[in-house]
Formats: sequence, C-alpha cells, structure tokens
Amino acid sequence: MKNDREGQAAILSYADCSKIRTQIRSRKYKLLFDLAYYTGERWGALVQLRVSDVYSEDGTPREYINFRARTRKAKPNSKRKAQYPAKRKNRQVPVHLVLKEVLLGYKPEPDSLWLFPGREGDKPITLRWGDAILRAAVERAGLSVKGISTHSTRRTFITNLANKGINLAMIKKITGHSDLKVLSAYIEVSDDDMKNAIATL
Repeated sequence: MKNDREGQAAILSYADCSKIRTQIRSRKYKLLFDLAYYTGERWGALVQLRVSDVYSEDGTPREYINFRARTRKAKPNSKRKAQYPAKRKNRQVPVHLVLKEVLLGYKPEPDSLWLFPGREGDKPITLRWGDAILRAAVERAGLSVKGISTHSTRRTFITNLANKGINLAMIKKITGHSDLKVLSAYIEVSDDDMKNAIATL
C-alpha cells in the first residue's frame, strides 16, 4: 500500500484521518491511531507502549510519552554498520492537547502492563495486528487506493510540522532522527507547495 510516485507511504489529509478513525471500531485501537497521528512514532514502538510510558501512577496522562529505546527502530551506522551495532535512543514526545483529552477519557485494561495488550494479556499486540487494524479501517473508509500504510502517520506528522514552518533541526529533535537527509525524505512537497514557494520571490 504505497503511493505510485516514490514507493513511500501516502500522506493523510485531515479528512482521511477522520474517515479512518471513524472506521476503527474499538476505543483501544482508536487510541493507537491517535497516538500514531499526534506523536509521529513508528507503529512498531507504539504497540509496545507500557501503561507507565503514558500514564502516571495516579492514572493521569503524563506530560511526555516515553518511547523506550529497545522498542524503537535502530539507526544504521552507515559504513561501520557491520562493525558496530546500531544505536537506539529513548524518545519523549510532549502530549498534544487533543491527545491528552483522548487519554483522559480512556481507561487502560486493569492489571495489564501493556497499553495495548494482546489476547493473552501478558504480551502486547504485534505490529502485524496493528497493521491489520489500520488496513481494515482504510478499506472500510474507501481509501485503499491511496497507498496508506502504518508509516503514513509518521510521514503525515513530519510533513504537517514542516508545513507549519517548523525548521528541520526542531523536527529532527522531535522525531528522533539522526540524519537530516533521511528526515527530509519524509516530507511531502506538492506542486502547489512549489508554486507558492516561487510566488514568494
């Protein structure tokens, strides 16, 4: 499910997000989608969130969501990749006001370590399960032809920040990217964006 130009996951419009979210039937998985949209984290790390990464001991949402290093994608070390293992870093993301409201209205499953526990309860859902939830919602929303995947929320998050005028150094800090070149590949630039840029001259 990639777009036809560069093999990258499609950027989601606000309308797309609304349609997809409406088609996610469970409150638990609506929260998964909201976390993806408002943090820009990869779904592989999202599905492994612990309740304590998101909520304080008193049950209130934390100011920052903590994505533990071992759940995050490793960053390659280019030429010395074979010699040295790739490094992973913790990522802490401030909680958006809209996301905070969602978290306030949600109650994690009692006695579960995981925010998104699997059927057995002792392990979180898998990335494959999260992907299946998104794909089913995309299909029900009639958006299958758009090339939407779990990576779409990350690309959308980064593109939205860039479109708001946030500089790349700040976006790099927010997303946890180690390389500006890799980060810039996430940002969608439309024909209208190019026209508007030229018009400012």
